[in-house]
Amino acid sequence: MENKAGIRNRLFVSTTADDCRPAALRFRIGLEIAEFCWAQRIDVDREENLKRTKELMDGLPPGWFHAPFAELAPCAIDPRARRLAAERYAEAIGLAKELGFNRIVIHGGFIPEIYYPEYYVEQSILFWKDFLAGAPENIMIALENVMEPSPETLVEIVRGVSDPRLGLCLDVGHANCSVSAVPPLDWIGPMAPYLFHVHLHDNTGGKDLHSPLGEGNIPIGRIINKVAELCPEATFTIENMHCTPSLEWLDEKGYL
Repeated sequence: MENKAGIRNRLFVSTTADDCRPAALRFRIGLEIAEFCWAQRIDVDREENLKRTKELMDGLPPGWFHAPFAELAPCAIDPRARRLAAERYAEAIGLAKELGFNRIVIHGGFIPEIYYPEYYVEQSILFWKDFLAGAPENIMIALENVMEPSPETLVEIVRGVSDPRLGLCLDVGHANCSVSAVPPLDWIGPMAPYLFHVHLHDNTGGKDLHSPLGEGNIPIGRIINKVAELCPEATFTIENMHCTPSLEWLDEKGYL
């Protein structure tokens, strides 16, 4: 019989879900804040957006804070674009600290056919060394795979930066999309020494659907068990538009 990892005490739900707060209360878990993934929410009605976020969080434990990502590339060729990325990430850390979070998810920023993998690794190492020199000592940043075809580039970046504050976030749905050349289960081993966090959602291997767990072909149970075995401190976030079905699936399968 397959050994099943109980992950309730290190499981969160993203605020991308319209039912995130009632689901978190029902299953006694915390939140990953995605309210500021869209950077305009930092610039427009910031205080109102913070107030709404605090209302979502009320009485729930803090998990992770997801930084803005659109048009942000830490390996950008244009130095002004790199400065914009650094500014937005610094703003995200400030917001996270104001809300009581010290764990930040940031997209790696790879764009196929635009950045050569070697360039992406080289320039990302330079960016993150420089950025972390001015970052808080108690911060944890997890670089998330989005369009990377394999885990090696992100692993090389974190290894090259060599700062305990910088680790990885495995997004299993992205690792199962058409941009990925490696099955999601096979991303875990290379990432394991640096794996802080995992995003859980499902799809059928083509588009990034963020479907509920069990509605695609990703071996979610095997992934959870392997992460629990190799990275016992790693945390998880359900990342759906409606999260209750995924949480019920985890509960029925014995993972809660």
